[in-house]
Amino acid sequence: MIMEIINYFAEIIVKVIEFSGYPGIFFLMAIESCGIPAPSEVTMPFSGFLVAAGKMNLYYVILAGTLGNVVGSIAAYWIGLKGGRPLIEKYGKYIFLSKHDLDKAEEWFAKRGEITVFLGRLLPVVRTYISFPAGIAEMNFKKFVFYTTIGVLPWCALFAYLGERAGSNWDLIREKLHGLDVGVALALAAGIIVYIIIKKRKSKVKN
Repeated sequence: MIMEIINYFAEIIVKVIEFSGYPGIFFLMAIESCGIPAPSEVTMPFSGFLVAAGKMNLYYVILAGTLGNVVGSIAAYWIGLKGGRPLIEKYGKYIFLSKHDLDKAEEWFAKRGEITVFLGRLLPVVRTYISFPAGIAEMNFKKFVFYTTIGVLPWCALFAYLGERAGSNWDLIREKLHGLDVGVALALAAGIIVYIIIKKRKSKVKN
């Protein structure tokens, strides 16, 4: 079932790029950075394949992907900045998030936001959603944009290049990365579950 959904999205991504070219790459990478499932593991390798076929320029593909990622990340950052904190302050108690947790997150991003954003951009799944907590924690905007850019650039360049090298076998890149995506997603889910259990126990002790 999961693979069918992934394949469905992959088919849509391929059609968007075939129809609209560089603007399509920009659009797909932008919405991925806003948390919408348009995996760059499909967008960039397929674009690289089109480079190998002589239909696109590698440097323009990398530029479109990078700019799309940065613009989408900025949008997600502002969503987190303007709407995330008030929502969590109001409803966070239902998912065991308190104002104290927000203050700690803000302190973390103030001290380690640069490395967190940069490394987050290099990890499957995490890279799609890292902008929201950065915005909620009110990370310095200029630093956010800078470290986002230097994080997404090598990602876009690598997968476009791999797609060019793989040619018509570009889809094998996505298939090989699927296990890593699942592993990271499971690790995140496990971390969230452990966090909730710990918070519930602490709340019981206080009561």
